[in-house]
Amino acid sequence: MQSTTFPPRTADLFTQGLEDRPGSALLRFGAARRRPAGRLSWSGPGAVAWLDGSRGHVWSVGKPVAAAGLVLGAAQRLPDDVKEFTGPRGTDTLVARHLPIADVVEWVFRWTPDEPPVHPGEERVVELGERHHEELLTFLREHSPGHSTGPGSSGISLWAGIRGEDGRLVACGALSSLRDSGAPLMASVATDARQRGQGLGAALTSWLTRYAVRRHGFCTLWQLADNAPAERLYTRLGYRDEDLCVAARIAAR
Repeated sequence: MQSTTFPPRTADLFTQGLEDRPGSALLRFGAARRRPAGRLSWSGPGAVAWLDGSRGHVWSVGKPVAAAGLVLGAAQRLPDDVKEFTGPRGTDTLVARHLPIADVVEWVFRWTPDEPPVHPGEERVVELGERHHEELLTFLREHSPGHSTGPGSSGISLWAGIRGEDGRLVACGALSSLRDSGAPLMASVATDARQRGQGLGAALTSWLTRYAVRRHGFCTLWQLADNAPAERLYTRLGYRDEDLCVAARIAAR
């Protein structure tokens, strides 16, 4: 790899025009132009990166070699603050040449500015409030134990669900927000394991997407790269998939 010297801090992540290139939606929607006071961000030839200090997470966008250089520079200069990173696919392999990494996960950051066609079953979707939090938590623990967002989590603007004939939840999902920008992020969509294959998740996902697009002009989500059914669904609903990402934890040094 080329030099991993630490690039100078920049006040503007958009000076290179990376936000207009394919594969940089995470920069447009994730970093946005609303920058918290004191946030650390850096730029290099073909990449930019910024630090989510509360998580110790470095986000990077651009070409893998340049992004890996920014991640390495941050980790070398701020070893107590940088614990994990997300970057374009391939960043993990390059970083691993210099630092031990673990828990590598490949993701796709997807988004759409368009309302999807109305999906059968959307008429069954209802909004859920705080009084449903315990019910939602129980449902998620049983049917989606790895859910990313739970009831009561900060940033949640809406929970929605579908009930069966007996009144019990058979599907649920939330609209959360990206930490830096507040952009709408669909999260924790789950379906009763005994009723999968009936289009419940698709109906809920379509409904949540339309809700976000009408209020914010777009909707975003994270998809595991190896989740083929989700990939087919999100593609059918119009979600773009140019942002191929990888996340990893920097192991003990």
